[in-house]
Amino acid sequence: MTALFSFWAAHAGELALLTRQHLLLVFVSTLAAVVIGVPAGILAARRPGVGRAVLLTANALQTVPSLALLGFLLPLPVVGGLGPRTALITLSIYALLPVIRMTVTGIRTVDPAVVDAGVAMGMTDRQLLRLVQLPLALPSIVSGIRVATVIGVGTTTIAAAVGAGGLGEYIFRGLSMVDTTTILAGAVPAAGLALAADGLLALLEAHLRRAPVTSRAAGRIAMGLAAVVVLATAVSLFARPAGDVVVVGSKNFTEQVILGELVAQAIEAEGGVRVERKLNLGGTFVADRGLRAGELDVYVEYTGTAVTAVFHEAVPHDPAQAFERARVRYAEHGLTVRPSLGFNNTFAILVRSDDAQALGLRTVDDLRRVSDRFTPGFGYEFLQRDDGYAGLTTAYGLTFAHPPRGMDLSLIYQALSERQVDIIAGDATSALIDAFHLTALDDTRHYFPPYDAVPVVRAATLLRYPAVGRALDRLAGRMSDAQMRALNAAVDVRHEDVATVARIFLSTLRR
Repeated sequence: MTALFSFWAAHAGELALLTRQHLLLVFVSTLAAVVIGVPAGILAARRPGVGRAVLLTANALQTVPSLALLGFLLPLPVVGGLGPRTALITLSIYALLPVIRMTVTGIRTVDPAVVDAGVAMGMTDRQLLRLVQLPLALPSIVSGIRVATVIGVGTTTIAAAVGAGGLGEYIFRGLSMVDTTTILAGAVPAAGLALAADGLLALLEAHLRRAPVTSRAAGRIAMGLAAVVVLATAVSLFARPAGDVVVVGSKNFTEQVILGELVAQAIEAEGGVRVERKLNLGGTFVADRGLRAGELDVYVEYTGTAVTAVFHEAVPHDPAQAFERARVRYAEHGLTVRPSLGFNNTFAILVRSDDAQALGLRTVDDLRRVSDRFTPGFGYEFLQRDDGYAGLTTAYGLTFAHPPRGMDLSLIYQALSERQVDIIAGDATSALIDAFHLTALDDTRHYFPPYDAVPVVRAATLLRYPAVGRALDRLAGRMSDAQMRALNAAVDVRHEDVATVARIFLSTLRR
């Protein structure tokens, strides 16, 4: 706990910002669900035929995995893209079911004798709803909002995967670093927010059951909520930072976060432009889509990854040719590839060092003798890439005992060390190779192409902000494989702050 409190104290400003972002995402998405869900619930309660279709649709949407829904929405125009739009729509969808269901329950459980009394007094259907059913159903509706809010606080942590901020930033950062303290730094406040929201709404629900509000008060509350959600949604979805802003992105593992921070600080050091960071995004395809859509201005890619995973072409094994292929293909989309940072982060096929010694494993070819006893584990992206698992097994004729276990890239080193799997594909510059006593097997058939780290920038950004080009030129060719491993070790092994590690490295370049 001491480490956790120390982390919060050292990151107090950032923690406050992420908490505000988290609360805003929950607030806007829940209000949007209320504005949509309450009328839908009223319709469903009063028209059973329509009600079954409404509830079936809400149930079906609830079953879609959150990350899958984010991935589906991401490429869509207007509603998709990086940032809060995609996250808010996803969160609102998940909040709909409890709001609709409890609205239906509240309307249907109003005492029939009370409804009959209203009819006897000559009330119309609209008057019955406004003066009798809604006021009496309000405690049940608040109960649905309470459930939706608690679900929303937890689910909002996924918003960080699409650059929407929130406390999920710490959770994703901690996963990439395999750092429990950083994970808890986001998870504990999120749990606290969920408990606080649940307690406050429980008090409101209890108060309403003791003293139901009048129909006029209920109407004013509904109109106020609608106005707030429209205003907050407009601000969250469409507001852009004022002034000159360059958005720097990164993918979701330690090395990428370090590179993103290095680029961001290098641009800031040039002056004249403000930098917004969208680090720890959901992977190659998320970062690439953000760059093409204009939601990112620059991120660091790898030449082999660009040609195979982004453009689905064969990669030349000559580094210069691979760079040129990537440069030409990106140029067709208005993107510029800047000179390499200086290191090649190729894939490394890794086994435990004791297995390598006991079984005489020195090359990937040697795996053919033992692959029928090995369980492989790979990152999700490696399982899908053209230069990934399928091509590797074909090139080397490998047949494993079990299908590969897919897991987050940040977890595969630990999974191998703890004997949950027997072989993984890691990064050649990862500090966890030495930390977990792993051995890299030689790629004797040269299956993996070069993966030189290169900044990819929107051409329009370079023209508008010359400082970006100057900053990237200052980084070009200045990072060796050993230096990148050292930076990764500082974050992954010694759990040093990414911003501090980047700042110290940049200071060495100025000497």
